[in-house]
Amino acid sequence: MADILHVIIKKDYAASLMEHLQKEQAIEIVAEDTADIPEWQKEAVRKTLADVQQHPEQLQPWEVTKYKRPEDVDQFIHQ
Repeated sequence: MADILHVIIKKDYAASLMEHLQKEQAIEIVAEDTADIPEWQKEAVRKTLADVQQHPEQLQPWEVTKYKRPEDVDQFIHQ
């Protein structure tokens, strides 16, 4: 099991618990900047965000974007 979770620690005892789990080698604390997101993917997101800022009218509602298959989108639009 190698799930990566982002955690916000709100209480001191929770921080102590995390330290204890790390000492027991039950968890590994990974710094944010070590995430393996390729630079090309970061650039694609930056471009998409810039496009959205310039043309917000091109965004689609969630009811359309939640469908993954084009035929589902067509069915929704033609209701």
